[in-house]
Amino acid sequence: MATTDKQVKGEGDHEAARHYNESTQDFVDSGQVQEQEETTRDVSEQERERLTTAEKAGEEKAKEHDPSINRDYSEPA
Repeated sequence: MATTDKQVKGEGDHEAARHYNESTQDFVDSGQVQEQEETTRDVSEQERERLTTAEKAGEEKAKEHDPSINRDYSEPA
């Protein structure tokens, strides 16, 4: 039995896709993308420092060096 319901749901929800695309384009056009990038860049530098410190602390406790960190993928394992 064929349905006459024109609203497709799930992966084929055209109305939701159109709404998402319009909202995304409005956000890009608003100029807020530049502001978000600058904020992210600042946070990323702070986060990078924090993660580097945590990584060094973890390496100090390790019994041996993780070979996957500096693996040469041009040679077979």
